[in-house]
Amino acid sequence: MPENNEAQWYIIHTFGGYEKKVKTSLENYAKAQGMEDIIQEVYLPTDVVVETKNGKRKEVEKLRFPSYIFLKLVYGNNDKVDKDLWFRIRNTNGVTGFVSPDPNKPTPMTDEDLIKMGLIVPTTVEVDYHVGDLIIITDGPFKDSKAVVKDINEEKQQVTVTVSMFGRETPVTLDFIKVRKV
Repeated sequence: MPENNEAQWYIIHTFGGYEKKVKTSLENYAKAQGMEDIIQEVYLPTDVVVETKNGKRKEVEKLRFPSYIFLKLVYGNNDKVDKDLWFRIRNTNGVTGFVSPDPNKPTPMTDEDLIKMGLIVPTTVEVDYHVGDLIIITDGPFKDSKAVVKDINEEKQQVTVTVSMFGRETPVTLDFIKVRKV
C-alpha cells in the first residue's frame, strides 16, 4: 500500500450491464464529495470491433472486460477515510465488490498485471516491424492470426493491421505489445 498520495489501480466487479451506471455514480460521488484527488480515475476499457448485421458493417464499441471497472485511487493512508471509501464503493448500486484475495481490503494491481491486460503500455516499446511487414497477433480475439501492418502510431503505441476475416481484409488496431514480427 502506498504511504503517500500515490494513486494505484484497483478492480471492482459489477453486475453485468451496470458498468456505465457504476462508472457514472463513482465519478459523480468523487466530484460531489471533492474527492477527485482520492478517486482519480474510473476506467472502462473498450475496443472498437466491426460487426455485420443485416449485411451492413458498422463499428461498435465493446467492453474489453465486461462486469469489471478499473479505479485509480489513493488508498491506504487514512483508516477512517479508507473504510468510508471502501464502504461507499462497495455499496454503490451494481457493485459486487473489489477483486482482491482479502474481501475486506482492496489489493492494488501491479504494473505487470496492467501491462498483461493491455491497460498500460510500457513507454520503452520499440517495434521491429514496418508498414507492409507480416506480423502475428499474440493476444485478443485474433490471437495467433497473421496480419499485414498498414499503419504504425508511435504516439498511441498502436499498430493498425489487416486481418483476413470471412474472405475479406478487415483493419484492426492493436497495442504494440499484442503483436510480434513473424
